[in-house]
Amino acid sequence: MATTASSQPTPQRLASIREQLELLSDYLDPETLRARLTELEGAMGEPGFWDDPDTASRTSSEHARTTRKLETFLALQADVADLDGLVEMAAEDESLMAEVEEAFASVEARLAQLEEERLFSGPYDAGDALVAVNAGAGGTDAQDWAEMVLRMEMRWAERRGFTVELLEASAGEEAGVKSATFQVSGENAYGLYSAEKGVHRLVRLSPFDSANRRQTSFAGVEVSPVVQGAGAVQIEEDDLQIDTYRASGAGGQHVNKTDSAVRITHRPSGIVVQCQNERSQTQNKAVAMKMLESKLVELEERRRREEIAKERGEAQDVNFGSQIRSYVLHPYTLVKDHRTNIEVGDASRVLDGDLDPFVRPYLLASV
Repeated sequence: MATTASSQPTPQRLASIREQLELLSDYLDPETLRARLTELEGAMGEPGFWDDPDTASRTSSEHARTTRKLETFLALQADVADLDGLVEMAAEDESLMAEVEEAFASVEARLAQLEEERLFSGPYDAGDALVAVNAGAGGTDAQDWAEMVLRMEMRWAERRGFTVELLEASAGEEAGVKSATFQVSGENAYGLYSAEKGVHRLVRLSPFDSANRRQTSFAGVEVSPVVQGAGAVQIEEDDLQIDTYRASGAGGQHVNKTDSAVRITHRPSGIVVQCQNERSQTQNKAVAMKMLESKLVELEERRRREEIAKERGEAQDVNFGSQIRSYVLHPYTLVKDHRTNIEVGDASRVLDGDLDPFVRPYLLASV
């Protein structure tokens, strides 16, 4: 990256970095992280630790996350301490300025990455997410749009290095999908994908209209936390209607084509989940039950947020029905997030999964 006069390291820039580091130190609390690591290592060293795979997996994951946080912070702290000396050296030898700028840029990028941790303080934010995309109003155009949104959301996960697994997809009559669900696994997946909940609106010239008229279509995105361990919510067998059917439609090689697909309806809430990705009916039912559990947990979280909003007197819409973003492909190209008013002119880049310009500002504003 070229070094410009405005990006030259300055005392103010160094002071800003130190201030950010101090705030991060207060938030992360390295001593508390060390103490937690000692606890986790003690638990992992206990006889029979691996006898309970669920607990062992959660403990190991937390140990890995905590170790990463602490090591990243300590390395950053050491590099910030070195900046003074680098600035002094560059003051005596201008040929070192590019190297100093590179060091500043590296520290600032890692500070921003660690600061992202502050955005995920919810009970499920650090874990995996279940993402469902549903076609809304607009017929075939909406189903085609739902498939575009599905691809966009999955590509975003891949860009961030997450693991993605398509669990089910119901094909549209002519094109696209009526609905689809995938699981995204990785650190802070639920916290990040929570920013995508809501209605996504598309305006374009319809490829399915012989007159090529402009069409407005809608697709909804629902996000639920993948809960670890059993008993996160109580589900009564009598409340369930379980149906089996033959998997078909979108999904290609990722979706099983046998009669083992399972659909579960939770009568009290009206929530419907289905899975067709596994090789047996038993496996599909187990995955569908986990999906149901996740959606019931999200329902409780939504109710809790509504109660908090009501107590604070906030007139905010925390429901699925809120329109969060518009994607205009005709007569001009523009993607606008209605929550932050951030706009991006390169719609194709956004539809290819570049959602960070919208998600980070929204999450920062929500802290």
